[in-house]
Amino acid sequence: MKIAIYDDGKLGLVQDGMVYDVSAALSVLPVSDQPWLAARGDLLIANLEQLRPAILAALPGAAAKPVGAARFLSPVQRPSKIIGVPVNYHEHVAEAEADVATFSDRFRGSIEQQGFFLKAVSALVGPGEGITLRFPDRRNDHEMELGVVIGREASNIGVDEALSIIAGYAIALDMVVRGPEDRSLRKSGDSYAVLGPWLVTADEVADPETLDFFLKVNGETRQESNTSRMIMKLAEQISYASRFYTLLPGDIIMTGTCEGVGPVTPGDTITCAIEGIADMTVAIHPAYADQRILK
Repeated sequence: MKIAIYDDGKLGLVQDGMVYDVSAALSVLPVSDQPWLAARGDLLIANLEQLRPAILAALPGAAAKPVGAARFLSPVQRPSKIIGVPVNYHEHVAEAEADVATFSDRFRGSIEQQGFFLKAVSALVGPGEGITLRFPDRRNDHEMELGVVIGREASNIGVDEALSIIAGYAIALDMVVRGPEDRSLRKSGDSYAVLGPWLVTADEVADPETLDFFLKVNGETRQESNTSRMIMKLAEQISYASRFYTLLPGDIIMTGTCEGVGPVTPGDTITCAIEGIADMTVAIHPAYADQRILK
């Protein structure tokens, strides 16, 4: 099942190049009598199993439009955290070591020695919203990754059961501004975490660790690899992360990028795809003006 949030917040089911408005299914989501108490995790993802039959029930007669005519938001709207996995492809390790001036030499050693990093949840957008560069006078890079969305709460989970808590997959762009600051800060600007265009539920992806993917900027191929080339595999990532913090429904793991990381500038267009997941197009918008208050 391909589940989307699109246009003005409609719940969508994507089938055969069309997105169907199945927002009626949202009526099955629980309503709290204490709305001021924050729920643990993303409400939609936490109730995905109850939502799936309701989506199918809402499908007959649902209004539809072509996928190309929809503005896709992030399929996860309320993650408690966005987790980043550093330099998780050998070729990207070599790329970073060969260009210390760009990639810095402050982060050395294995993935476990470096540790994962967090991106601010306020950085999260969908492909239809695009990316707005925060520091146009500095280099801003694309990093394409497989996005993993956690489906249920887990802490200290073992590698052997880690894949069972995945709700689904999406394309992720882990955008970054280069500079001397800590990587979590440089990767947390508004719109620097793109997820989409929809969530493909885990049951539709037979082997997430053998997927081809690519990224192009203005039609030029920049990144191209296969998830089989990851250094730390998905189950290991989930287990490792859960040792440090409880994973909640809707938490996003950006599983690491391959070689070919490069800069983007306003007016550029990113196109990318992951086999069996989706393809998406993301616009690079002009940089923020010198504003003190954003509406």
